[in-house]
Amino acid sequence: MKHVFILLLTMSVAPIWAQQYQVVCTGFYNLENLFDTLATPGVNDLEFTPEGTRKWTGKRYQDKLQNLAKVISELGKEYTQDGAAILGVSELENRSVLEDLVVQEAIADLGYKIVHYDSPDRRGIDVALLYQPRYFEVISSQSVNSEIFNLDGEEVITRDVLHVHGLLHGQELHILVNHWPSRRGGEKASRPLRVAAAKKNRQIIDSIWAVSPNAGILVMGDLNDNPVNESVRKAIKTVPDKERAKKGLFYNPWHNYYKKGLGTLAWQDTWSLFDQVLISHTLVEKRDDAFYYWKSAIHNPPYLIQPMGHYRGYPFRTFDFDEYISGYSDHFPVVSYFVKAMEN
Repeated sequence: MKHVFILLLTMSVAPIWAQQYQVVCTGFYNLENLFDTLATPGVNDLEFTPEGTRKWTGKRYQDKLQNLAKVISELGKEYTQDGAAILGVSELENRSVLEDLVVQEAIADLGYKIVHYDSPDRRGIDVALLYQPRYFEVISSQSVNSEIFNLDGEEVITRDVLHVHGLLHGQELHILVNHWPSRRGGEKASRPLRVAAAKKNRQIIDSIWAVSPNAGILVMGDLNDNPVNESVRKAIKTVPDKERAKKGLFYNPWHNYYKKGLGTLAWQDTWSLFDQVLISHTLVEKRDDAFYYWKSAIHNPPYLIQPMGHYRGYPFRTFDFDEYISGYSDHFPVVSYFVKAMEN
């Protein structure tokens, strides 16, 4: 069923007018250590067990699921009653935790389906895609090794890139879900790793457009870099203005948010905007017969801001150091909206 939202658009050459649009919400959310309570052989997850340092009991796990579901249930609801049709997620342990998440009462009626592959990450954390089949039909998917090597030529074991190819109400769309290497060891020292991850994305992008030049592409994830960093700006090839998003380029709506001092996570009283959805030029230009980009937002209602402790004023996380405080995530989610004019 198609849902309609009335948008009022102001045109420079005409008075305010109204037109009916179909609205689709896409987004990304770092779930901050969504682990089950079981020890997994070969994976460094013992802290997230009942006997571990986090005392990760079934009760705490269920509280975490309910909290995340509450947040997800709100994404996009300002403009579409079905919320986020497509949601990239990161920092989850396995498919099982996603299966537990999508049946939570707050979001069960949205009918989310899952695209997930196990990544080689040593902590066992993966990326995945949740989608509502009433909006998006998956044609194919694959987990692409990031192929990142350090200065000694050794492979860096990190998260794969999730590439999902599908149809958004019949319109071709490719989604690349990412969680790039962290800044551990310092931003400068770790920078080449994220540049390499970005270049792997760009390689996938170029291969898509070589076959299907008009395909829409979204690059989303926790990039562990800001919109102004080399990995995003140069390797992916992003621009901060829609008007400059020409052939081969991506529009980055988060650039201006970051320049205003806004972010999705904080550290040492500094805000960063690592969580991004990058929009291909093929989704920016206004069209009568297809979805195109409308607007983006950081979802940061007051209850998602930590009211106490060491991280007061930051995103309301699950732990304050080792003290359990029953929060949500140390990242805010982000959403991007796409619209399509309804036929008269």
